[in-house]
Amino acid sequence: MDSTIAVNNDAKKVFRRLGTCSRTFGYLLNREFGNNSDIDEQALDPLAGGILQKGQQCGMLWGAAMAVGREAYHMTTDHNIALALALKASQDLVASFEANAPSVNCRAITRTDFSKKFQMFRYMLFRAKNCFNLAELWAPEAVEAAKKGLSIEINKLPGMRTSCASEVINNMGGNNEEMVAVSGFSGGIGLSGNACGALAAAIWKNTKKWMEANPEQSAYNNPAAQKTYRGFYEMSKGELICHKICGKKFSTPEAHAEFISKGGCKDLIETLASIKV
Repeated sequence: MDSTIAVNNDAKKVFRRLGTCSRTFGYLLNREFGNNSDIDEQALDPLAGGILQKGQQCGMLWGAAMAVGREAYHMTTDHNIALALALKASQDLVASFEANAPSVNCRAITRTDFSKKFQMFRYMLFRAKNCFNLAELWAPEAVEAAKKGLSIEINKLPGMRTSCASEVINNMGGNNEEMVAVSGFSGGIGLSGNACGALAAAIWKNTKKWMEANPEQSAYNNPAAQKTYRGFYEMSKGELICHKICGKKFSTPEAHAEFISKGGCKDLIETLASIKV
């Protein structure tokens, strides 16, 4: 396997140093591709524990998806192709993760509800090691999946005009690189239908904004991320799952792009973009 994460325990060491699974995998894959960005990686912290410790998709997936998105941006000057490439590579990441973990969701993996103090304490004492072990196991596999997903012939890849996550970033005043970086979040990460990728993208972007004003503070569980989550939760009436919000799963990136282009999830996207931090 052609991976610089071949050094034994490298992923564990990085995980212990950085503190969150999401930031760890953003860092590891960014390093693999030579795209390190401290602020982009640190802004992934709130996605650990399955989006603000809510138990949804494992933070390793969010971090890895952001990193392949940033690499996709650097691979082509065609914005629509880059969006599609990031989404395609994220689908390969999800498939790889599913082959190495019992679930894509944090709560199922950790068997922990982080909102309960006793369970959090039990996790820190007895179960955190399982996450370190999974990180070590999946890191080289994640690199392989990312490279596979990004190796598709670009001229044969149908472009996509937009995605839910990239549209949120666009409406929040983000740049093209940020839009492509989060494209893989779309449809609940790679169209898998799990917790909302637009929500995760907005949390990431608002955390970046918050960090600019609070550079010395931890981004983990920051107030901007919490405010973003509350606004979404109220608008969605407590529903986080993509396929339940949309009423469907998307079989192709083109189908997802068409749904968004025709106004799908418009109210949620506008609500997320309007949250001031």
